[in-house]
Amino acid sequence: MDKFTVRGFSALSALLCLNPAFRAGIAVAQESKPEIPRIESVEILEIQPHESDTAIIWFDDFDGPVKNYTESSGDPDSETKFGPSGKSMKCFYAKGSRGEGNRKVFFGDSPYGNVVKPGRKFDEIYWRIYVKHQAGWTGGGPAKMSRATSIVSSAWNQAMIAHVWSSGESLTLDPASGVPVGSDQVITTKYNDFDNLRWLGNKPVSEMKISSTEESGWWVCVEARARLDSPGKNDGENQLWIDGRLECERTAMDWIGGYTGHGINAVFLEAYWNSGSPVDQSRWYDNFVISPQRIGPVVTPVNPVLYKIEYRGPDIQGAWQAEIASDTEGRHIVWRSGTITEGNSVKVDQDNGAFVGRLAGRLSLAEGIKYYTRVRQQSSAGAWSDWSRWHQEFLTEGEAEQAWKMGDINGDSTVSITDVISLLLIQRNNPEDERADYNGDGEASFADVIGLLKDMIDWIYG
Repeated sequence: MDKFTVRGFSALSALLCLNPAFRAGIAVAQESKPEIPRIESVEILEIQPHESDTAIIWFDDFDGPVKNYTESSGDPDSETKFGPSGKSMKCFYAKGSRGEGNRKVFFGDSPYGNVVKPGRKFDEIYWRIYVKHQAGWTGGGPAKMSRATSIVSSAWNQAMIAHVWSSGESLTLDPASGVPVGSDQVITTKYNDFDNLRWLGNKPVSEMKISSTEESGWWVCVEARARLDSPGKNDGENQLWIDGRLECERTAMDWIGGYTGHGINAVFLEAYWNSGSPVDQSRWYDNFVISPQRIGPVVTPVNPVLYKIEYRGPDIQGAWQAEIASDTEGRHIVWRSGTITEGNSVKVDQDNGAFVGRLAGRLSLAEGIKYYTRVRQQSSAGAWSDWSRWHQEFLTEGEAEQAWKMGDINGDSTVSITDVISLLLIQRNNPEDERADYNGDGEASFADVIGLLKDMIDWIYG
């Protein structure tokens, strides 16, 4: 009877899936769900660490007086900004146009422009911007976003270029050299001397489709790195992180051969769209940093406010929920909001949710830790969207506490096998204790014990 029941159920399922009306019903149900939302931005410290760091080459949040760029176009925009206040750099695309808006920074040993950090030679730099595409963005990506380059004369000829360009809806790196293989001489004679540039590869492209309609409407962190090759060695490197994830990488490059006359000395932010925009639309840049060291995301208070994008879907918004994890896959959830029924913002605290897992019993996020968010929303008819992927990386202020402290279940200021035993006893005797759910997945189970053991191995052996 059991076999017949299973077979009958399977046959019925197959018939239903073949039935057009049944399939149409599934489609209608899917269409009635709201779109998957994103966290648009997060509250940041008013003064970011980059502003007082003397090692930083350039910082601009576009909020204060206009900075002394050698070249720029497009006024700061006060209507769209990262968070509830401030300004951003607007790139406007009229239908059919190639876009308006750029900033050019020259530094180090540049032979041209308003040079910052003059006299220094930079063989390695990082540059970061936050990018937001207008909600409903269409047409894929404008070809140009940013580039770092080595200008070698007042004619603007280049020893190398590190392009961050669009490839369809994705981003890619497209490094180029102005030095022939085996040479120590720059052969370019002007800016963008395509006839004399040597291209080093533009694939693979990013998995994250930053210029898709689905990813429009929220601020995305885009950071790139360029490191020149050592003379006589093919060890040049070019990397691209999007929202904290390494998305593209070019390694073992012969980028400048034996040329040693100049380092990397300029970074440009660009709007240029080769084929023109299909409609009137805009995208924005903010929190622009150039540094000789890895930059990472914006820095926030330990109880930051999360800002969700505007509701998109059937009816009107009924409610939404957010979660925070300390890893990109959500293995360690540390805070869950309650069901939010008003507005599109929520403060991460015990009044609006619960700290769980490693942060059970606390009143704030840990200091000096990178966190990631996910979110879902509900229509007024009661239909929930799927959860978003983990995104919107941010770093809390302060010095990072030692990771092992999060595994100190029994509070004796050490982490050992006694904490594993304590966790097992708490799960058996008081499973409602917040410490029982070590990994923050909402359940007190043996998975928490395995997670603690794995973390202990990481802390001991690195």
